[in-house]
Amino acid sequence: MNVRVSRTRGKAANRRRQPGRTLARVFAGWRTGLSGPVIVLQAGTAVNYFGTGLVLPFEIIYLHQARGFSTATAGLVLAAVMGTAAVVTPPSGALLDRFRAKPILITGNLASALGYAGFAFVDHPWQAFVCAAVGGAGFGVANTANQVLSLTLVSAEQRASSIALRRVAGNFGLGSGATVAGFIVASANDLRAFQALYLFDGVTFAVFALVVLVGIPNPRAAHAAPASDRGTGFRAVAHDRLFLILIAANIVLVMTGGALFSNILAPFAKAHTPVGPGELGIVFFINTFFIVVAQIPATRVVQRMRRTHALAATSALFAIGLLAVLLATLTSSTLTATTVLAGVAIVIAIGECAQFIVLGPIVADLAPPHLLGRYMSLYGLAFTAGVALGPAVGGALLATSADAVWWGGALAAALTGAGLLRLGNRIPDPLLQAQRPPPASHQRGRYGLRLAQPDE
Repeated sequence: MNVRVSRTRGKAANRRRQPGRTLARVFAGWRTGLSGPVIVLQAGTAVNYFGTGLVLPFEIIYLHQARGFSTATAGLVLAAVMGTAAVVTPPSGALLDRFRAKPILITGNLASALGYAGFAFVDHPWQAFVCAAVGGAGFGVANTANQVLSLTLVSAEQRASSIALRRVAGNFGLGSGATVAGFIVASANDLRAFQALYLFDGVTFAVFALVVLVGIPNPRAAHAAPASDRGTGFRAVAHDRLFLILIAANIVLVMTGGALFSNILAPFAKAHTPVGPGELGIVFFINTFFIVVAQIPATRVVQRMRRTHALAATSALFAIGLLAVLLATLTSSTLTATTVLAGVAIVIAIGECAQFIVLGPIVADLAPPHLLGRYMSLYGLAFTAGVALGPAVGGALLATSADAVWWGGALAAALTGAGLLRLGNRIPDPLLQAQRPPPASHQRGRYGLRLAQPDE
């Protein structure tokens, strides 16, 4: 009898422990092993992107509805933000190779705070363009400085985890900010509500600058290397053919993956599927939510793969996701089409999770320490180019042949993946380095003497 009672109690205790063990496994997948300053830095990034999310969906609405600008002028103002950010990105990389990243990041955030808060008080287009130039310049400088500072605070083995955490912070901030702003605009769609959003956005940039000032160390910049036959500065970067190939591949992947999904899916689905705006909102929410939840655990999975294989898998996922969009046109059921597009959102999200945590560390590994700022600035510029070219190319194709957007994008992604796979051992890879035995000439005995080999 006592044995039966003890067994019953043991089974009950095991049942009580199971939920706890499951939660422990879930949270274990989110452990990054990163230091406190890195976590604080990305917490500041989340706050900053929360402010960006407050204004991002409503910028054209605000300038057109509340300030009386034409939609064309409002669009040009927004283009000026990204255009200025793109122009200042390479010079900011050169600046980061000479000076420490922390003060540059603070300066960039303060400039963005001034520019975005200024949007709350614009009455004329020229004022909006000035604010766009100031805010865009600050954004371009701060974005590159944030990447460089994040990389200098971690070891080479932690780069993927650091990039993953930064991406989670950015997506979480944008998504939550846009959600809060939606409720605010829905309840008070007037000038003062929009002004409050822009002012609060400016405050988040200033808060981020304060977080960096108080909570982040100030590591030294790498000393400049002596001049070589390949030149210095951006001339040296231009001679790195592998880096240039990866940059070109990244532009294609950003265009075909994130940009086509984010910018072209909505007008295509509205015209060619039974899916409406409400269902599209759910689809985009699933994409963002999946990135936030899966990005850090995905890092552990990708780190077990060869980098070339991970990049090829990313390209394949983008190709599959883009082709799957066409399946939503084959049904008249709103539920079925929404389910298909939700699956597309998840497939694209998985590809994006892998893309950033593979390419970012590769670029950092390729960059000499004294050129890290320039390498990361061009890497960031390639992302901006992909984001800009995606809707431009996709919109042109959508006007001529709607289906061509998706099978053409899938073909481009597949060819890019095949090209990356052919790079093979040219891409630096920790797994390959771990598998290679040390050269015989480097094997030394207990007292530092080289051991003789059997064939010597």
